[in-house]
Amino acid sequence: MLVAVLSGLALVLGRSLGGRAGLAAGLLVALAMNAAAFYRCDRMALRSMRAYPVSEAEHPELCRLVRELAITMRLPIPAVYVSPTKTPNAFTTGRNPRRSAVCVTEGLLDLLDPRELRAVLGHELGHVANRDILVSSVAAALASMIMYAAQFAWLAPTGRARGGEEADGGRNGDGSAVTALALLVLGPVAALLLQAAVTRTREYSADQVSARITGDPLALAGALRKLETATRRHPLPAAPELRSTAALMIANPFHEKGFVRAFSTHPSTQDRIARLEHLAGVRR
Repeated sequence: MLVAVLSGLALVLGRSLGGRAGLAAGLLVALAMNAAAFYRCDRMALRSMRAYPVSEAEHPELCRLVRELAITMRLPIPAVYVSPTKTPNAFTTGRNPRRSAVCVTEGLLDLLDPRELRAVLGHELGHVANRDILVSSVAAALASMIMYAAQFAWLAPTGRARGGEEADGGRNGDGSAVTALALLVLGPVAALLLQAAVTRTREYSADQVSARITGDPLALAGALRKLETATRRHPLPAAPELRSTAALMIANPFHEKGFVRAFSTHPSTQDRIARLEHLAGVRR
């Protein structure tokens, strides 16, 4: 359903820009987007964060924790990447467990102690174990492309035929401009809402996996507290490619307030912490 709706946005964009010919072009674009999202979703997410692969010689503690957790969970050992970003966060991407990759930011490595880092990595591998990574990665890739397509809709010509009429007849250029403007606003909103619907419940499930595998739900609760505080000080820039990749991350990397929270791809950090404390038997 997610792929169908996001693909539908591509068709609407094509229809508004070029009539019937644009609709056909939109269909081809939608097919190309789906293929690219499936086969290149991991590369797109890693590239947007400027992540680079690391070995155990370069980051022994990080790679050791990833390897140990993967073996404990009976998963293929994922590739390990580090992003040169000061905003502390982590995410997992890939289209299947054998092609998965775990990425942490330099800000995360500076912020967390080994116990908390282990809990965060347990959460990320929880997404691999729950088979979340394909759905979330494809959603992020498609949302990113929809955002760029919506921006293109505003800049592209409105598809007039000779004589000033629209290629599909009847409508004028002003109508096309209004449609393009609406798509510029509504396209990214629709993509983010669909991402939010996909990713929010999956965060709770990955939290539970981390708590069970590490046996230390309070470590993840502590890491989430630190991430929440650090994000307020150093939020991630709200670029389109980063906003779509943000849905993959363990914590929302943007400092959002008020109505904007309705579009958040993550559940409330306080709610997640409360659930983890409940698992640990902590009474409030």
